[in-house]
Amino acid sequence: MKDYFKFDERLGIRIPVFSKPWDEYSDSEQQEILMLWEGIRGRIPDRIAELEDIINEKQVQLGNELDFPRSCQLNSEISEHASIINDLWLWYRTNQKVSQKGHF
Repeated sequence: MKDYFKFDERLGIRIPVFSKPWDEYSDSEQQEILMLWEGIRGRIPDRIAELEDIINEKQVQLGNELDFPRSCQLNSEISEHASIINDLWLWYRTNQKVSQKGHF
């Protein structure tokens, strides 16, 4: 079986990587890809919840932090986690119609 997905360290999920245009995959390959993607896509809300928990912890730390450089660091970390959540939602929403459209 080919590997149609690679693990993205930043997002914490596997994302599609295709070696050719979608239309050049056979119907059975397309169905396999879609089935694998739906399994990955179904875990995205759990990954988002994990990141939201991290953000909440960092916000508590930020609320108690008196050291300005550390506050800046916490703000930066919160912002990065929020950016990851945004990207995950884009993957989740963009591809929920993939079976209707037939491509990523």
